[in-house]
Amino acid sequence: MEKTEHKKVNPVSRRDFIKGFGGGAVGAAIAPKLLAQEVNSIQTKRGEIPVYSRKQITLSVNDQKHTLLVESRETLLDVLRERLNLTGTKRICNQGECGGCTVLVDNKPIYACLYLAVLADGKKIKTIEGLAEGDKLHPVQQTFIDYDGYQCGFCTPGFIMAATQFLQSNPDPSPGEIQKALSGNICRCGNYVRIHKSVAEAAKKMRGV
Repeated sequence: MEKTEHKKVNPVSRRDFIKGFGGGAVGAAIAPKLLAQEVNSIQTKRGEIPVYSRKQITLSVNDQKHTLLVESRETLLDVLRERLNLTGTKRICNQGECGGCTVLVDNKPIYACLYLAVLADGKKIKTIEGLAEGDKLHPVQQTFIDYDGYQCGFCTPGFIMAATQFLQSNPDPSPGEIQKALSGNICRCGNYVRIHKSVAEAAKKMRGV
């Protein structure tokens, strides 16, 4: 009976695995592919999974170009608030459950707290700070003021960003459609009636009614 030779493979330690991929299941699943062209890598021994630390990205935020060196664990929310000082995007649950950190990435609403910064490379980002044109507020911003669509105001930026993109795709929504479109955003003050009213009035204003 023939003997089969087995080559010894150096195992990846749990410490190196977590350190390289940010400590989360999402990071562990996609970081190797995202950071394949990493410019600053940690050297590993033969047989181990490459461990990457940082990557240079370029993104456009509110029509301003930024080039940053980000860590594999950093989220877009981290970059916006801590690196670019755009604090209108709120960190509330930090788990993708409340919608308070909603921004537009290539005109699609996303939770910035779950979106890895490396994914934003080459993307166009719009935050609450970029909606107004000079001193003129965006119609959604204005109607939130006019119809008391806020109370404590902490969740308001997320609602406004989600509503802005929604009205671009559906300029004449029904009350049910508005409610469904904003179902990914939570208002802990429970001000939903006025929030939905604000969005409905913004739709009329944007249509010129």
